[in-house]
Amino acid sequence: MKKAFAALLAALLLMGSVPVSAAGKASAGESSSGVTLNVYNWGEYISTGEDGSMNVNAEFTKETGIKVNYTTFEDNESLYSKMAGGGANYDVIFPSDYMVSKMIREKMLAKLDFSNIPNYKYIDKTYRGAVYDPKDEYSVPYTWGVIGIFYNKKYVTEKVDSWKILWNKKYSGKILMFDNPRDSFGIAQKILGYSYNSTNSEEWNASAKLLEQQKPLVQAYVMDQIFDKMSSGEAWLAPYYAGDAATLVSENKDIGFAIPTKEGTNFFVDGMCVPAATKHKKEAEEYINFLCRPDVAAANMETVGYSTPETEAKKLLPEETQNNPIIYPPQSIIKNSETYVDLPEDISLQEDSLWAQVKMGGSGQTATLIGVFAGFFFVYVAVVVYKKVKRKRQK
Repeated sequence: MKKAFAALLAALLLMGSVPVSAAGKASAGESSSGVTLNVYNWGEYISTGEDGSMNVNAEFTKETGIKVNYTTFEDNESLYSKMAGGGANYDVIFPSDYMVSKMIREKMLAKLDFSNIPNYKYIDKTYRGAVYDPKDEYSVPYTWGVIGIFYNKKYVTEKVDSWKILWNKKYSGKILMFDNPRDSFGIAQKILGYSYNSTNSEEWNASAKLLEQQKPLVQAYVMDQIFDKMSSGEAWLAPYYAGDAATLVSENKDIGFAIPTKEGTNFFVDGMCVPAATKHKKEAEEYINFLCRPDVAAANMETVGYSTPETEAKKLLPEETQNNPIIYPPQSIIKNSETYVDLPEDISLQEDSLWAQVKMGGSGQTATLIGVFAGFFFVYVAVVVYKKVKRKRQK
């Protein structure tokens, strides 16, 4: 279905019959020639021209004369580390909601000039004024979605309606888990009845203990590797983002996807932002404006499988996509969801410390490792001291 849609959309573009904002269309002569934008996005998160779809970056260059140097990251923490390190030189980035607010707080983002983003008018009001950017000054929504659980129908026959299934011992060695702390802790927090955005230190400790209990059952902590492991049958259960689920489920009859209804789930928005250090702010805003154009947004969403924050773009998608409950879940799911926000510095540091503890196997193993290293250190010091004393005696 994607191939057919892509071919149809490409044909409509050539014929000029897809509704396009005149303000969003620009000729090469209207923009700065010779400029190259460094764009940093999630992997497999834009239409690249495969299977007859629109090559979004190529089309942008064709219309504006602005070249695009496009690279990808795996998770928000990788993006933040690259930006915070000071060695990165990006013009457009795609952080998730809570990372947007963190970067705003740390003055890493530039305020947007919306006169350069007239296609912002297509962003539905539902996705404006969000808690992570309440004044809509630093970000423009790119996609949205929720988190659920992949499961292999051949081996998991029970109803998947709770996150607790990821702790079921009968699936030991066949469970995958997010390789990032916010999503992993979020699952544990929901099971325990806590908020994703808890500022209670004891609740974070309790969530870490729950994750430590799960660790012996976990085959691996992964991100995009989930697709290969689930498709091959190497793993049977894995939490992941709904947008990616639509593609995998349609391509593999053995894979199902369910959004836990007992505890609720995460509602996330990935935004488009301009780093404060950019040297091409106007061109970066022009790129964001291009991605907000309904035909471009539709091409991107049909390729990546996520949900668009634009009604006009959604209308351009095939009916089966518009009516897909994975991509556009019912309001009952949305109402029972929660969005991540930036955590206070002390809680954020605690989260990082606890995540390292979980990955190492729990506080007991961490203490053991520290003890072993300390033992080696004291032995080393003793040997050095002994050799020095021996040399003195020989003199």
